[in-house]
Amino acid sequence: MILADKIIKLRKKNGWSQEELAEKMNVSRQAVSKWESAQAIPDLEKILQLGALFGVTTDYLLKDNIENEEFTDNSSDSTIKIFTLEEANTYLEQRKRASWHLAVATFLCILAPITLIVLSTLSGLSDPIINEQAALTFGLIALFAFLICAVPIYIYCGFMNEPYAFLEQNTPFELEYGVKGIVTERKKKFRDTYIRFNIIASCVCIFSPIPLIVSSFTENAFLVVMMLTLSMIVAGIGVGIFIVVGVRNASMQKLLQEGDFSKKEKGRSGLKETVGFAYWGILTAIYLAWSFLANHWHISWLIYAIGGVLFPIVMMLCNLIADKNKKD
Repeated sequence: MILADKIIKLRKKNGWSQEELAEKMNVSRQAVSKWESAQAIPDLEKILQLGALFGVTTDYLLKDNIENEEFTDNSSDSTIKIFTLEEANTYLEQRKRASWHLAVATFLCILAPITLIVLSTLSGLSDPIINEQAALTFGLIALFAFLICAVPIYIYCGFMNEPYAFLEQNTPFELEYGVKGIVTERKKKFRDTYIRFNIIASCVCIFSPIPLIVSSFTENAFLVVMMLTLSMIVAGIGVGIFIVVGVRNASMQKLLQEGDFSKKEKGRSGLKETVGFAYWGILTAIYLAWSFLANHWHISWLIYAIGGVLFPIVMMLCNLIADKNKKD
């Protein structure tokens, strides 16, 4: 019995029409019709999906000399996750809201040290407005207050995204028939917005050091720190714009398994995430140590600027290491 006859037999045994089978397999009815008339053969991925769907072995499907059905162990969860249109719309809407939440949380983190920097400057004036100990105390309180507001937002967004974590992992999934076209169209329409706001965000971030550069022409310490504050606010706005459009674009890439979320890139993601967390954690530790111990708040922020420039190189090295390990 050939594959075409086996598909017909199993489909009818389950009481499904060609349209119903096509929907479950995320293909068109014409594709199922061609399989059953032996005009086309499903690719290996679809054969595996057929085996999981019907609960039979791939040997039974592929070997013509096996007439009797060979069933797989029903206790194993080998069915490929099918992502419906409703689930896709819910996910995209959830990530759209999350993009604004994450942008606000990141903006708060960037603003966190501002109060500490301002108060430290005021305490270092020739005629100090506040003593050094009070400046450090209230500055740290303000810093942690900002972080206390930001961290729950990150945690909340993480919990909201938990049901969709498999999109970033190597868990196999398929979009329901027609969903890929709809998401592709949405991504295409969003492309102009994505490009436009990335350009705006880049310009804002490039502009952000200008107030600090202008302040270099004055010896007024308070004016310098105010310009630094303005630079941080402008940089935070730029980063926020990057996050809003980036998260939305990434959500569509995840569904379509494109870009950083293609099957090839997913294989690299574990190493990149580990190195990324360690990299920024070490960078933050260096920044805080240098700032507190040497009291160089006016220049220690350069650590993040240098770190941001070097980060793409570190990620490139991670890709090379991941590819080498895969070959070995």
